[in-house]
Amino acid sequence: MLVASKRHYMRQYLESDLGFYYGVGAFIIAIFVIGLVAVAVIDPDGVGTVELVGLAGGFFVFMLVYFISVSVQRLEDSENV
Repeated sequence: MLVASKRHYMRQYLESDLGFYYGVGAFIIAIFVIGLVAVAVIDPDGVGTVELVGLAGGFFVFMLVYFISVSVQRLEDSENV
């Protein structure tokens, strides 16, 4: 019964726009981390420190803007009530 309840909650959460946006954001972060780990394992010398800082910094700015836009969407939804 507990598993069915969790499934229902997860489905209900992801059916909302904000839940979907947060899910996509978490998925993008997971893919980025998996990619960094894969590059580190396959070719440790493939990405230097400067490139890694630039890549991680750019990704951080991208995700910051993404989550700010999600927050703005949430504020807009609360005003329309």
